[in-house]
Amino acid sequence: MHKRKLWVVLLAGLAGMAPAGRAQEKQDAKPLAREIFKELIEINTTDSVGNVTTAAEAVARRLRAAGFAEKDLQVAGPNERKKNVVARIHGTGQRKPLLLLAHLDVVEARREDWSTDPFQFVEKDGYFYGRGTQDIKDGAAILVANFLRLKKEGFVPDRDLILALTADEEGGNFNGVEWLLAHHREWIDAEYCVNLDGGDFMSEHGKKLYAAVQASEKVYVDFQLESRNPGGHSSRPVPDNAIYHLAGGLARLANYSFPVQLNEITRAMLERSAAFHGGQEGQDMRAAAKTPPDAAAVARLSGNSFYNAILRTTCVATRLDGGHANNALPQRARANVNCRILPGEDPQQIRETLVRVVADPQIAVTFVEQVSADGKVILPASVPPSPLRADVMGALESSVHTMWPALPVLPVMDTGASDGKFLRLGGIPTYGISGVFLDLDNHRAHGQDERVGVQDFYDGVEFNYRLIRALASAK
Repeated sequence: MHKRKLWVVLLAGLAGMAPAGRAQEKQDAKPLAREIFKELIEINTTDSVGNVTTAAEAVARRLRAAGFAEKDLQVAGPNERKKNVVARIHGTGQRKPLLLLAHLDVVEARREDWSTDPFQFVEKDGYFYGRGTQDIKDGAAILVANFLRLKKEGFVPDRDLILALTADEEGGNFNGVEWLLAHHREWIDAEYCVNLDGGDFMSEHGKKLYAAVQASEKVYVDFQLESRNPGGHSSRPVPDNAIYHLAGGLARLANYSFPVQLNEITRAMLERSAAFHGGQEGQDMRAAAKTPPDAAAVARLSGNSFYNAILRTTCVATRLDGGHANNALPQRARANVNCRILPGEDPQQIRETLVRVVADPQIAVTFVEQVSADGKVILPASVPPSPLRADVMGALESSVHTMWPALPVLPVMDTGASDGKFLRLGGIPTYGISGVFLDLDNHRAHGQDERVGVQDFYDGVEFNYRLIRALASAK
């Protein structure tokens, strides 16, 4: 996923909070987690030249050495470079399994763009540097370290715990979650999933602001807008010009706003966040969360790009291409329009809206095809939000407050996308809970000199351990 869009809530009144209970933290958890983290960072898992299978097999070796039986450990995928690793800790079977997810692949990184080698694990100035330190090899390392810890302790949960580390979340043709659901659903079938690639915990200049649970995300869909005609010689221009047709349609789209649609998640986001805001912004959040939303409040909030993206589906032109020669009338003009569709909305209806908005029969509006690992065309589908389950929210809040008392917990909807889409479509509710604090003003996922705070990583290891144990006994 591109993975992490920020829910910018400036909680200026909250003092920085140090984790309570750190004295009870298992001291031997840190070096093991760091060792696993380093190993994963230094395995190149980019789509272009990397190898996710190498990382999956490295994890599998550690799990085997810790006593995981072969029947509880799978390394498989549709491509020799894109294998996934799945492991299971058996419980009493009182309830359906819990799936714990992160991905092993990373986006591209060029050495010349970085101050350090992106595929070398570097610790300096209180940070771990390397491609994937935020997205999301920190989460993969945390899950592996805690699976090893739970195995060593002989922990018997009330449900099976399933670890899945997968390929091609960031891109490529072999998405691991999609492939597992299609070919080995029994390996990952669960009552619900906790995905560490979502639900960022946020801080500002070292001050803890909030913990988050991502229970919903927008649906990524690309549309192609294309105008065609016979063209001709540029010395004899005519009004019927493919570029002009397309430009007019895009101008109309630029001035269009999709209607406001709130769901359980976005309404809770606004209501809870309003508690930390004074003045007009806080009032607007409360007013926008009402049924029906207050139009004036919505208009004011929509001036902020983040709030605008939370309140409605958005569609924006991202690429242009047209013409074939400098001295010829264009025979074709084409634009890519990227839409981020609210959960529950039908992508086909969004296409119909685009047709109506561009208002030109000479502009064809079509879906940009996506192809699955099996070579099948994937049709865009509406993705439902995950319900805010009392057991999940209770376990999350209690785990957060054992480490950071009184820290707010916010349900969020990501404006980007993650593998939660495939699981939600497959009937497995998914909750993004990262457990690792990132700074609002220093978010580097997918960017130059990606890094995560050393102590933030270690705190994430301990938090995730407590959360897993809480979820394995939550009623």
